[in-house]
Amino acid sequence: MTYEPVIGLEVHLQLSTATKLFCGCPAKFGSPPNSQTCPVCLGLPGVLPVLNERVLEWGIRTALAFDCEIAQVMKFDRKQYFYPDLPKNYQISQYDQPLAQHGHLDLGLDGRTKRVRIRRIHLEEDAGKLLHEASQSQTCIDFNRTGVPLLEIVSEPDLGSSDEAYQYLVELKAVIEYLGVSTCNMEEGSLRCDTNISLRPAGDSALGSKVEIKNLNSFRAVKLALEYEAKRQAAALGRGERLPQETRLWDAKGLKTEPMRSKEEAADYRYFPEPDLVPFVIDRQLISRVGEALPELPAQRRRRYQEAHRLSAYDARVLSQHRAFGELFEGALRAGAAPKPVANWIMGELLAHLNAHGLEPEEVKLRPEWLAHLVQLVDEGTLSGKMAKDVFAQMLERGVDPLQLVEEGGLKQIVESGALERIAEAVLEANPKSVADYRKGKTNVLTYLMGQAMKRSQGKANPQQIAELLKHKLERVTP
Repeated sequence: MTYEPVIGLEVHLQLSTATKLFCGCPAKFGSPPNSQTCPVCLGLPGVLPVLNERVLEWGIRTALAFDCEIAQVMKFDRKQYFYPDLPKNYQISQYDQPLAQHGHLDLGLDGRTKRVRIRRIHLEEDAGKLLHEASQSQTCIDFNRTGVPLLEIVSEPDLGSSDEAYQYLVELKAVIEYLGVSTCNMEEGSLRCDTNISLRPAGDSALGSKVEIKNLNSFRAVKLALEYEAKRQAAALGRGERLPQETRLWDAKGLKTEPMRSKEEAADYRYFPEPDLVPFVIDRQLISRVGEALPELPAQRRRRYQEAHRLSAYDARVLSQHRAFGELFEGALRAGAAPKPVANWIMGELLAHLNAHGLEPEEVKLRPEWLAHLVQLVDEGTLSGKMAKDVFAQMLERGVDPLQLVEEGGLKQIVESGALERIAEAVLEANPKSVADYRKGKTNVLTYLMGQAMKRSQGKANPQQIAELLKHKLERVTP
């Protein structure tokens, strides 16, 4: 029997507010353990939480970006479970009256658009962090993260493959980065993702037993875990086994999932309204103000690039995937460069550099006007394509304008006819066998002679001019 996967994702975003969700403690990452705590976030007796207004605004901002319905009244609930990193033995979260519901995110997949429904977006506080040091015999707890504001985005089970799940995360991350509400840094824990997957017979509408997968620290891990789990479940169903509803952990070294515990239901958490926080009536004027201040989002930017700059759908998607790419692209255009050459440099050399060094676009010190100057140097013939790539690498490494690099290194392309003539004559004189081979009809030796000419000119000869000159001289001596 053929099975099809049914996938839903739960994404936890750590909001980049200065302080925590219900107290004034800093929410900064990387501080000494337990240096950012107080009686409120530690849940000591008699304390009262107070909602962070900026958290509410950023939650509304995110919900509007995904076209969600904002609640008229939201409330907080106690989600009760016992774990060492949870000092109160409950987490303040939202259950039946969340911040927002019924949104969506549209994905571009192979020339078609797929709409993934978003079930809910709710606010909750983070737990602490367990530190398992190999050199110590005990586990330590850092409560700095306790009370840091989280925004959980829960999708409907609308995803049908690991590739769709991966694309959903990429697109969702892009929207969040444009909004500026989270760093989305998975290494720091500011973006975390749990997956839910079940299998059903192809074409069937009923849902199978749901398996949740945790311990996923990258988008690639999400993709690999879903692929593994789909194969595992298909094999089990093929043997006639009944799959239990459970939570499993992803083993990044073994590239497999392992059982963790049976899957909890809402009743297992014994939700009840948080008695220390009243229900919140969300001001419609606040929603309007936040909506009016929304930035241009990736999908809107893609459409504009295609319409205003005549870019292909692929180019527009790559350039809009990171806000930094778009800012670099538009800055270079304002400095006088044409759209397509700038897009090619960003999608080619810059993207290759980022991938090779494991960098994010924001980590590269590249000014838009430098990119515009590089395009100009190529257009006017000062730099050949190869020379321009070398200058681009130096520009990223040294953080220097290409105009300065060309001046310092004497890198201007040789286009003067007399100088090119001397180079061509010297190459032909030094390679009589190649000249003879060409006379015999082996015209492919022209490529070799071209290489020799570029080597003699230290890569500065204009490739088109030197090629035409060599060919002209070779044909002139051919009987």
